[in-house]
Amino acid sequence: MVQDKSIGNKIFDTTNVIVLGVFALVTVIPFLYVIAGSFATQHELLERGFILFPTEFSLSAYKFIFSTSTLVRSLLVTIFITVVGTLINLIFTCLMAYPMARRDLDFRKPIQLMVIFTMLFGGGMIPTFLVVKNLHMIDTYWALLLPGAISAFNLIIIRSFFQQLPEGLEESAKIDGASDPGILVKIVLPLSMPVLATFSLFYAVGHWNTFFSAVLYINDSTKWPIQVLLRQIVILSQGGSLGDTTAFEQDFVPPDQAVKMAVIVISTIPILIVYPFLQKHFAKGVLLGSVKG
Repeated sequence: MVQDKSIGNKIFDTTNVIVLGVFALVTVIPFLYVIAGSFATQHELLERGFILFPTEFSLSAYKFIFSTSTLVRSLLVTIFITVVGTLINLIFTCLMAYPMARRDLDFRKPIQLMVIFTMLFGGGMIPTFLVVKNLHMIDTYWALLLPGAISAFNLIIIRSFFQQLPEGLEESAKIDGASDPGILVKIVLPLSMPVLATFSLFYAVGHWNTFFSAVLYINDSTKWPIQVLLRQIVILSQGGSLGDTTAFEQDFVPPDQAVKMAVIVISTIPILIVYPFLQKHFAKGVLLGSVKG
């Protein structure tokens, strides 16, 4: 039989629920405010200031930002960078993590020390910019994809996960005539789906939120990802140039505040949709990859 909880345990559980509920509200309320503001009228935003439920529902902000191809183009650029960048990250990381997990690799420890060194010391912004410039990657998407192709931290975790796989699997595969690339593709990677799914999301979120690199390396506004466009709208107050006012009535005035919030919603919702599908792999993937160093 399950024993009844003591008064102290009940108080502790109740306190946990209250504290966690407050933190959840503090986290959710800004999202609700931005979503509600994107559907509110400019007059209501200026008059009420803070709203969670608009009294007058309006789609004018969304109609305005979709009246031209600017936002859609930036969104497609971000999707391209996220998908291609994540694939590049996983391919390069796995190709380096797998041989580092092999105990018979020559110079294994010096290579690991060099990887760990990059976690502690970096060249800095100016040397990195000069390298990107001399490789003629300015104003190309390669400048956003290649410099961060491998994360040293993620590499160490994935390498640790590969080390935990039974060595007998590889030995059996070699007896059957499998090559090292075949073992990696047909045996190691299928068994590593939890950790790969976890770090796929880590890499994808990083690419989706890419901002500073795009500001440094991308001068062509037609190649801006959604986060740089969001900066132009929210910080520099250039939301009025996002849409086409000629597509509306003659006295139409762009709802600046609602436009800013609508762009924030559009730039946030897609990556949030991905979380529920990979969330179950988070704890399992990171834990499995970090138990053994």
